[in-house]
Amino acid sequence: MDGDDIQQYADFLLNSQVDTCLVEFINPLSLALEMVSVVDRLDDGWSAVYTFYDPDVKGSLGTYAILWQLAELKKKELPWLYLGYWIAESSKMAYKTQFTPYQLFENGQWD
Repeated sequence: MDGDDIQQYADFLLNSQVDTCLVEFINPLSLALEMVSVVDRLDDGWSAVYTFYDPDVKGSLGTYAILWQLAELKKKELPWLYLGYWIAESSKMAYKTQFTPYQLFENGQWD
């Protein structure tokens, strides 16, 4: 996104101290890969690290990825999904506030 090379990309998304996985979302009709979610699996839930998708596919794919992750966590009886950074001024991140209840980490504490 900002000129990173392959190693910087791998370091950001794939090299971590936790169990990271790539979840591929494939269209069952066309068999095309439409979206990938990078997820850190933790003892008490998941952290939605990053999701990227085919920009030509119409729909709310980010929202779909979160709903899918919530359904998986419910099956596994895990209580937490961390949606990552939220910037109020970013219209691309506004969808995150639709998932309630949520907690915000502000000024060094969870609210």
